[in-house]
Amino acid sequence: MKKTVVIADDNAGLTLSLKEFFDSKSDYEVVGIAENGVVALSLVERFDPDFLLLDIVMPELDGFGVLSAIKSKRPTVIMMSQLNTDGFVQKALRYGAKYFLAKPFNFDVLLKTLDEFSGEESAPVVTTRQPAQQPRRNRSLDEKIANLFISVGIPAHIKGYQFLREAIKITVDDPEIINSITKKLYPSIAATFNTTASKVERAIRHAIEVAWNRGKIENINQIFGMKIYSANEKPTNGEFIALVADKMLLEGA
Repeated sequence: MKKTVVIADDNAGLTLSLKEFFDSKSDYEVVGIAENGVVALSLVERFDPDFLLLDIVMPELDGFGVLSAIKSKRPTVIMMSQLNTDGFVQKALRYGAKYFLAKPFNFDVLLKTLDEFSGEESAPVVTTRQPAQQPRRNRSLDEKIANLFISVGIPAHIKGYQFLREAIKITVDDPEIINSITKKLYPSIAATFNTTASKVERAIRHAIEVAWNRGKIENINQIFGMKIYSANEKPTNGEFIALVADKMLLEGA
């Protein structure tokens, strides 16, 4: 008997490719495709599938919301997302996902994963990360960031300090994430600190404003080796994060 699969992802191209892939296999059948979390829940309740391939960021209801709301017999959930930092991986597993597959992924790897779970009554919880992802930097990076924050006047006791430090570390590891600051970077930090993306954004903005209000513009310009800003020119969150991350990379972080 074929194993049934529901795919929940708002990327129509990906879901179509996945369906075509599974249609070419004899052991699996895609019984439903959802472009948002609400439809995903409906399909799970309707078909009681063996597997749910679930994205995190979706309209209406995100992947974590889907995991929390499933009432019937829980399918084996394979989480699929570009949000593959430690905070998201651990949260997905806490919410009941059995495997975390970082996008982009090889369809054959996905098939092998489903085969492994199909052959085990109680499969272990495992995760996968992108092979190209670099390991987290050591404590020297934390020290460099801390010293820079002291110089520019960002105090350690405010929440934005921790959020901003985490944002810079993530961007050092994955510079491209700065192009998805609201969709990936803020949510990743929020997951790590058990808060919301909007609170992360506001706290980082406040931390930058504190530095500017303290009037240490000369220190900031001196650190970056050029006159980048004046007292009336505050950088956006993304600009500041990218600037500091770039400096860390140039210094061999």
